[in-house]
Amino acid sequence: MPIRWYGSVNPSDSTYRHFERIVDFCIHTGVFAAINSGLWFAQNIHPLSCYLTSLTLGWTIGLLLHLLTVMSLQSKTDPNFKMLPNLN
Repeated sequence: MPIRWYGSVNPSDSTYRHFERIVDFCIHTGVFAAINSGLWFAQNIHPLSCYLTSLTLGWTIGLLLHLLTVMSLQSKTDPNFKMLPNLN
């Protein structure tokens, strides 16, 4: 089922901007999974390059930085947002 925005499209709305960042992160994750799985599949059939591990590691770090950016920007726009649940 596709992700949809049911409110009015207002780029100045903080909730809309956060939703847009989440959608961008989902697209980034999907592209990462598709390309890396294809490259590793090709690597297992016929070894292509010794740089594939470095590429995957670098892209994984970039993906984690993207996730941290999405989470940190949400906490700035919504004062009630908690990154970690209260364990008390």
